[in-house]
Amino acid sequence: MPHTSRLHVPRPPSRPGEAPDFGYVRLSPAGAVARPDVAASAADMESLSVDLIRVLDDEHRAQGPWNPRLDVAELQVGLRYMLLTRVYDDRMLKTQRQGKISFYMKSTGEEAVAVAGTMALRPTDMLFPSYRQQGAYLVRGSALVDLMCQLLSNTRDMCKGRQLPVMYHSVPGRVFSISGNLATQFPQSVGWAMAAAIKGSDDLASSWIGEGSSAEADFHHALLFASVYRAPVILNVVNNQWAISTFQGYAGGEQRSFAARGPGYGIPGLRVDGNDFLAVYAATAWAAERARRGAGSTLLELVTYRAAAHSSSDDPSRYRPRDDADRWPLGDPVERLKQHLIALGEWSEERHQALAAELDARVAAAWKEATTYGTQTDGPRLDPDLMFEDVFKELPQHLKEQRDDMHRGRG
Repeated sequence: MPHTSRLHVPRPPSRPGEAPDFGYVRLSPAGAVARPDVAASAADMESLSVDLIRVLDDEHRAQGPWNPRLDVAELQVGLRYMLLTRVYDDRMLKTQRQGKISFYMKSTGEEAVAVAGTMALRPTDMLFPSYRQQGAYLVRGSALVDLMCQLLSNTRDMCKGRQLPVMYHSVPGRVFSISGNLATQFPQSVGWAMAAAIKGSDDLASSWIGEGSSAEADFHHALLFASVYRAPVILNVVNNQWAISTFQGYAGGEQRSFAARGPGYGIPGLRVDGNDFLAVYAATAWAAERARRGAGSTLLELVTYRAAAHSSSDDPSRYRPRDDADRWPLGDPVERLKQHLIALGEWSEERHQALAAELDARVAAAWKEATTYGTQTDGPRLDPDLMFEDVFKELPQHLKEQRDDMHRGRG
């Protein structure tokens, strides 16, 4: 009897009204995954693309060979940056709901991805983030006021009104401009890393995209060039399970891990607990050392969960259970690092609440200052002439005519 082929359509494990189901997430015990030498070949560590690198156990104690053994002061700094990121996110979403900014994207539940992944690098390394790595800007010294002014597109907007909100950059912080065309930063980071190697620098590049963006051709172009030229670059796939309303299975995560795409190109692929600050730090530091030794690139899959909506324009209750973030098996990155410090006797609930209040006041003060440089409804406003600058070395005649027409209209 002839067989009829059938098209397989991935299905999310649970939908609105159903119980959250994370049985598909493959876990490994904390401390159970081996840490290979940074110069080992990709073929000798393929298991790392299947197993999950974890350091913090269920009692919030650090376990195993991936423990980066950070001192308490550095752990407290990491907690501060993660909590500041969350307070900033919450405040900015509220301002969007109040109509004070047009758009916003939160990183709730993913703070360790950006904060630990940046702290593990040198200040001279170049970052190529996507739109959910707010913590990277804070670690690299971006002022809250400057980030807020970009959201407001006011007279101190770093992008001069030319980018969507949350599309920041930082020249002094060495953070490349965010692109709304997803995945473009992957090949750009590889190109930057290749140039650094040609110049004889030991600086490296690190880039982040979501797992949905790994379906773009840019992802594969980046891995091919990174592999062939052994570019000193860390390529991070942030698997937060959802590309807007599309479950990660549609990008191929149902078949194998996203980290497993690395070995196919001859690049180590490490699957990492993205909600474990220590694991993210350790894996990033390992990949950085590998790159600086000339051993080449690393693909990191950071397994996390997008606890909030995709953006201020999204309603996740329409495509997933309302309480699913609370059931995520890898927990909350802020809470886990907080509990780790408490277990060490170096933190307390009282100190945490005091820090949260301090950061909330800091964010409120920054917002008050940012609005003095202009809001969506009140001046001062950006000079319209700015739209004719920074593109051409010499302004073409047709743009000169448009600028003159604008001036006449204003006159």
